[in-house]
Amino acid sequence: MTPTPAVSDEVRALAPGFTQVVVEAHGLVNRPSDGESSALLDDAAGRLAARLGGRAPHEDPHMAAWREVYTAFGSKPSRTRNSAEALARRALTAAGLPRINLLVDLYNAVSVARLIPVGGEDADRIRGGMRLVRATGEEDFVTVTGGAETVEHPDAGEVVWRDDTGVTCRRWNWRQGPRTRLTEETVSGVFLLESLAPMPVPDVEDAAAELAGLLEKFSPGSTVTVHPAA
Repeated sequence: MTPTPAVSDEVRALAPGFTQVVVEAHGLVNRPSDGESSALLDDAAGRLAARLGGRAPHEDPHMAAWREVYTAFGSKPSRTRNSAEALARRALTAAGLPRINLLVDLYNAVSVARLIPVGGEDADRIRGGMRLVRATGEEDFVTVTGGAETVEHPDAGEVVWRDDTGVTCRRWNWRQGPRTRLTEETVSGVFLLESLAPMPVPDVEDAAAELAGLLEKFSPGSTVTVHPAA
């Protein structure tokens, strides 16, 4: 896959303030969640609470901007929230953030602390280049429902991430499919940090640098590259 995923003109027109920063990593070592990754998630929840100062996540200006964009492509943001808002809401509950595996915990911690949607894909499972497009409604999205694999189709006009095989994430960054998710067998990953105006681009770049540092710390010997904001 190409290091910087393509963003279609239609998506740029819908969200002219959109910026993505890609962190590419090879030689990763993944493992089940443990005390170290759990502590990072707890710390992220504390950073989030301090950032919000008693406000609800959707009242943050960056989250409000995502809600406006979701509405613009026909999604109801109070029902299908962007990934950062959904995680932030969970972080502020008694149950706290889910523990998935080390790599997912790392990028979830950065997402929650910074209120930036962050996604992680297994680079070896991507077919062709990743691209952010508005769906025709005919694309396949393979997911799991009730323990069984099922195929869904996005709504026409919905913003989706896709590769040559099909959709990898629906409603921009709402729900990732299992085909490309990070598992304990993952050794190469691509992490997408996504922002909208009014968030300054340097804030997204700082978040990417934080994630890169965590990947290097927990996978000594890995090669981690932060690509320029695009």
